[in-house]
Amino acid sequence: MTDGPSGADEPSCVQPGAGIGFLISQLGYVISTRFRAILAPLGLEPRHFLVLRHIARAEGSSQQALGQALHIPASRMVGLVDTLEQRGLVERRANPRDRRARALHLTEEGRRMLEEAWRIALGHERAVTAGLTGEERDQLFSLLRRLAFARELVPGVHPALADEE
Repeated sequence: MTDGPSGADEPSCVQPGAGIGFLISQLGYVISTRFRAILAPLGLEPRHFLVLRHIARAEGSSQQALGQALHIPASRMVGLVDTLEQRGLVERRANPRDRRARALHLTEEGRRMLEEAWRIALGHERAVTAGLTGEERDQLFSLLRRLAFARELVPGVHPALADEE
């Protein structure tokens, strides 16, 4: 009796725990758990880092526009921005183009926090790819982007954010 099909042309995924999907999931769990842990001393979660990054890139955008760009439901977006505003990292300002909307801006403390979080994230990225040459890292990144694109994932947006409530 065998565990599944056999043959030289069969992928490694026929062995439990040896498939590409399992390995990606295993690495994803370890990498994301570590990232959450290294951001924790700043009082940030990965989703806060994501929102700060996007606000910095599109200062003055509305909360609604940011939520749409990140595929985060409006109810979830309100809570994320509220948390960042309460911490003094983000402020809502009157939008000169639309009196009904509020424009999102980083505060000076928000800019400092984002800079520190970026420093941590870049160190984490280096640790994740330690042991790979620059060429290997680029190749891995390219292949993973192709897989993500084929599954219609939004670049830079974790699909779990849309599921959180």
